[in-house]
Amino acid sequence: MSADAKPRFPGLREDWNKLFVEEWSPYLGAILLVLLVVALMTTGLFWGVFGGVKYWGDRLNSAIGLGGLLGIAEPKEGLLGHRMSLMNILLVAGAATAALLSGQFAVNRPPKIEYVWAALGGSMMGIGAALAGGCTTGGFFNPVVHSSPAGWAMWAGLLAGAWIGLKALLWTLDNVEWGTAAPMPWQVPPAVKRLYPVVGLAAIVGVVAWSASWWASPDKQIATRAIIVAVGFAIGFVMHRSRLCFARSIREPFMTAEGTMTKAVILAMAVGMPIAALLFRAKVIDPYVAIPATFWLGSLVGGVIFGFGMVFAGGCASGALWRMGEGHLKLWVAMAFFAWVGSIAAAIFKKTGLTAIDETNVETWEITGIGRQAFLPDMLGGWGLALLVGFGLLALWYAIVRWNETTEKLTVL
Repeated sequence: MSADAKPRFPGLREDWNKLFVEEWSPYLGAILLVLLVVALMTTGLFWGVFGGVKYWGDRLNSAIGLGGLLGIAEPKEGLLGHRMSLMNILLVAGAATAALLSGQFAVNRPPKIEYVWAALGGSMMGIGAALAGGCTTGGFFNPVVHSSPAGWAMWAGLLAGAWIGLKALLWTLDNVEWGTAAPMPWQVPPAVKRLYPVVGLAAIVGVVAWSASWWASPDKQIATRAIIVAVGFAIGFVMHRSRLCFARSIREPFMTAEGTMTKAVILAMAVGMPIAALLFRAKVIDPYVAIPATFWLGSLVGGVIFGFGMVFAGGCASGALWRMGEGHLKLWVAMAFFAWVGSIAAAIFKKTGLTAIDETNVETWEITGIGRQAFLPDMLGGWGLALLVGFGLLALWYAIVRWNETTEKLTVL
């Protein structure tokens, strides 16, 4: 084809590029993510990540003989049978499909030192999530949307941990020279890259067929899993296309003062809170199913540790999963240590009584050694004040981010 030749079907090519190649707005990603999470909630389910990650770690610890020592029950469900494991796997698959369709899939090898950072960061994330009762999804995003102060306690911890982590990371960049040379990138033959969109489309067809076949099953549990297959895949796809990342929403204002991702996450919560409130009032789903019994100590301390870890790991739990699908080897290492250490930490904290549920408690909410389930409408006597507090905190966060965008007073670089 000559340089002056026009491509066939230019309109369709333009639509393809807009949908699958060009980066989506993080605000669009935030809205779509909320809609997907709400779709889960209407079926009595909720979005979670750490539960599935810890399950992977439980399987590993059982396989290497640590399960009995730690008191970890032998996992009975398969990787696709465990609800959150299935959702995580589909999130990775959705992100990989988006990366293939956009031509952005690539096996990314970082410098050697970043593997060390991945192991450190993933381990810290595992410890933090075990204390907070979840990662940035289950310990922060879900509780905030469910009007629990546990989410806000973890938010404060995440901010503090990210600030400390960035200071530590800067110190290593200034003082450590070992392993900083970037390896030669792997070159993908052009003929292989041209097949990426075909593989991506085939993956979409396969997931749709998979979800449809499970939906048609007479087994109610399998039919429910069909929803998880579709929504988990869609979450990974949306997060990749919009580059949506909770870690960036916490970290970026301290690094560059750029607040777009933070404002997108604020938007997601602002949209999600009132919708969740309506679902709770209609008794579609119990709000306590996604509220960890960690308010306030576990949420705060766990947030600090998790926030520190996600800076070195290069992403939070959901962010790590979709970047794994994009081909980043560092995030595969971080997730492996996140799962392994998270399983060990969760087992130890439970054995020592820190996170064990107090079975003598007769209240409707659960209580542990590091906190309890806290639900603002019950604490404040109704939804009016609860939503006022939630939106007030979101407005405060937004105001701080906008102020920092113009003054850069909070940056540590």
